Amino acid sequence: MEPLYQQTHKQVHEIQSHMGRLETADRQSVHLVENELQASIDQMFGRLERLEVLSSKEPPNKRQSAKLRVDQLKYDVQHLQTALRNFQHRRYAREQQERQREELLSRTFTTNGTQKKILDIANMLGLSNTVMRLIEKRAFQDKYFMIGGMLLTCAVMFLVVQYLT
Repeated sequence: MEPLYQQTHKQVHEIQSHMGRLETADRQSVHLVENELQASIDQMFGRLERLEVLSSKEPPNKRQSAKLRVDQLKYDVQHLQTALRNFQHRRYAREQQERQREELLSRTFTTNGTQKKILDIANMLGLSNTVMRLIEKRAFQDKYFMIGGMLLTCAVMFLVVQYLT
């Protein structure tokens, strides 16, 4: 049992050191490193099952400590499995965010295009060019009314603050 335990313990430390490679691996090789680590972890679960069987065959005075050591290894391997899954989840989330970002950046947002579409729809509905020009003129005037109202509100707030202080 001891050589198998030592071999498994050594492999746990090797996997822990390889986990650092995940963070520094480039996009193409990260999948290979993940698969390599997952295969090692799966192999270690098989070894742990064998170690559990061997620990139950130990003499009674050594059985408790052998089971404790195997349980500690099992905990370490489960911790590595969880760490690998967390890394994969973060990587998938990051890749999805990058895809969404690229999709948003590839879109073009133009108000002129929207305004042209509205005018085309209005023309299809049969509104005359005169009515269309009145609507455009009204929108232009409304913008100035809004800016004037904002300036008037700021001036009133300034005067109130000056009066109260």
